[in-house]
Amino acid sequence: MRLNRILSASVILLAIIFLFGCYPALRKEAQRPEDALSKIRFFYPTFHDDMDFDSLILAVTRNLEYLDRIDPGETFQYGSDRYTCQQIRESQETLLRIIKENPDQDQLDRKIRALFRVYRATGRVGNNKVLFTGYFEPTFEASLTRNETFRYPIYREPDDLVKINLSLFNEKFRGERIIARIDGKSVLPYYSRRHIEIDKVLKGQGLEIAWLKDPLDVAFLHIQGSGRLELPDGRIICVGYQTSNGRPYRSIGRYMIENRLLNSEDMSMQNIRRYLSEHPEIIDEVLNHNPSYVFFRVLEKGPLGSINVPLTPGRSLALDSRLFPKGALAFVSCQKPIVDCNGQIKEWSKFSRFVLNQDTGGAIRGAGRADLFWGNDPYAEIAAGHLKHDGELYILIKKP
Repeated sequence: MRLNRILSASVILLAIIFLFGCYPALRKEAQRPEDALSKIRFFYPTFHDDMDFDSLILAVTRNLEYLDRIDPGETFQYGSDRYTCQQIRESQETLLRIIKENPDQDQLDRKIRALFRVYRATGRVGNNKVLFTGYFEPTFEASLTRNETFRYPIYREPDDLVKINLSLFNEKFRGERIIARIDGKSVLPYYSRRHIEIDKVLKGQGLEIAWLKDPLDVAFLHIQGSGRLELPDGRIICVGYQTSNGRPYRSIGRYMIENRLLNSEDMSMQNIRRYLSEHPEIIDEVLNHNPSYVFFRVLEKGPLGSINVPLTPGRSLALDSRLFPKGALAFVSCQKPIVDCNGQIKEWSKFSRFVLNQDTGGAIRGAGRADLFWGNDPYAEIAAGHLKHDGELYILIKKP
């Protein structure tokens, strides 16, 4: 009898391992696409979408413009599987047909489960969850000429910045590149933020796009990657990410926590700015902890993601491009802030929706990080500045 109980318990244990072991916690940071996504066999999410279908149609339509520029036979890696661009395109056209039928949430859920194969992001080391943050398109006052008010420049890409494709030297470096400068016969890392901001190594080269009022405006424009510049005559110009100096991104928020300038509970974009504005003597120290530097370009309309299509508020996602397929259809669940009439967060509410992987970022590294684009209105600034919550990320493609 006891043996039977032991055997029964063992069977139950094995069943639990089989069922729940589909999502093992990573023991080390994902380095390959195969480590970043796991195909779902059980426990699908409920595919309910909290936004309007018009915004999803817009995001998918823009995404198809990206896919149209790629050879239909080119393949993308989804975990351990590969799919052609044509298969990805057909998947997203299928989703468009579904949502144009205006299904209710339960109909949408049933159709997605029936027609699509689903992969789940494996998440952070020791944690199956994905940490979601947000970004937005800020507006800053600026001038096209330098004066006593507008003294802090943003730059376009310098002529001496060189992008080197390492795979040309050895196949083991496939997909890897470095950003450098040439000094005589030496290849050197490109200038750091400190070199550019403090030593003024780019001054006098005519690279300035515009000048801003505050070094914090420049720093936060770098972090967001795009923005709107309001000129003294009322005109608005849009600028977006062109390239970076290739230096590693280091979080100034983490630096401030480690140096006890802010605590983790108070960490937000708004509080970082508030603290540094009140302590201008440490602005250079904090900002130059991050050696990464962004160069911009003027956009006819913006902002653009890394796949060169306009971002759609609430629908565009930034992921690690080394691990996740560009232009992929995704589904996320996380939390969003509920804001009162005074712009204060009252509470956080769960949400889920379909999104498109249309961007990337220096701080977005690993299988457990995702950055959601919120837009350019006051709510977008609040959501982007405070979102730092665990959630789930799924990548979808139509079943063969």
